[in-house]
Amino acid sequence: MAMTSGDATGTRRARSALVLARVGLALALCGGWASGCGSTSSAPLRQATLVLDFVPNAVHAGIYRALAAGYYRQQGIALRVIEPSATTETLKLIDAGSAQFGLADGSDVMGLIAHGGDAKAVMAIVQRPLGGLIGLAGEGLRSPADLQGRTVGITGVPSDRAVLDTEVRGAGGDPRRVHVATVGFNGAQALVAGRVAAFTGFIPDDGVGLQVGGHPITAFALDRYGGPSYPGLVAFTTQREIAAHPGLVRGFVAATVHGYEDTLADPGRSLNELLAANPSLQRKLTSASLAAYLPLFAGTESHPARRKVAFGTLQRGNVEAMSRWMLANGLIEGPVSASRYGTNEFLP
Repeated sequence: MAMTSGDATGTRRARSALVLARVGLALALCGGWASGCGSTSSAPLRQATLVLDFVPNAVHAGIYRALAAGYYRQQGIALRVIEPSATTETLKLIDAGSAQFGLADGSDVMGLIAHGGDAKAVMAIVQRPLGGLIGLAGEGLRSPADLQGRTVGITGVPSDRAVLDTEVRGAGGDPRRVHVATVGFNGAQALVAGRVAAFTGFIPDDGVGLQVGGHPITAFALDRYGGPSYPGLVAFTTQREIAAHPGLVRGFVAATVHGYEDTLADPGRSLNELLAANPSLQRKLTSASLAAYLPLFAGTESHPARRKVAFGTLQRGNVEAMSRWMLANGLIEGPVSASRYGTNEFLP
């Protein structure tokens, strides 16, 4: 389920230019590709840029842990982390070769590949989709089928309608009986104001935000109501980058895995390092959101210690299920194979 700015083309181009300028400035401040960017090591570090999917938040805790611990530098990488002006810009920047690595919803990366992009996923950050339907607990919703005859808010992104239809149908309801209102990214406000009975949003972010704000919720995850258990956030690069600099890709993946393994083992430390690097984040909200993400990092139902796969693993069956779901909902025009979508070869 994508997040987009919904702005006019001219505004998107202006923002894209701004992000490109920021990436270029970050590289210039580091003295280009040969400099160690302040490293105390005698060996020069390889400069690389990671473009996040959104503003820094709890899902990025492992990255900030790896930065604080020096894991990227241990792999010979001076990593700059850039936040995009809109999540669609991450896809564009990586595909254009303007940055080496990006984070994006797994379905967005598949969409880019299906439309001829050079992207390739190199690890999963979370093992399940983050999106779903969110309603207030006081509404008494027992399943997505209870939304028949009621109004649901969506951002206007095509995948939102696919999520809504899949969940209502998966619960035995008829999606045609659900009223839909486009509310942009104001779903939580529309819900609290009583304008909608539910909205499509990211449960560990939007849902947790409502809970922390004193509004208990009922949430229905996509993969619990007819949708696939695809990786909700992946790290990706391009086939060109993999062919040209496999050592850089391997080092980036190894350091990132190390950061998230540390986060699973000691989430409090990673939380502190995330907050130290991003002081505008609220501790209470970020802590609650990180707690919601831990099982998703580990691919478990509940406790992160009960993991099913090694962190970062792209599971073939889940990727294939995502391709089928996107194809069935008109989000892509042809299937994308698991081998074309991503690779686990760089996992430690």
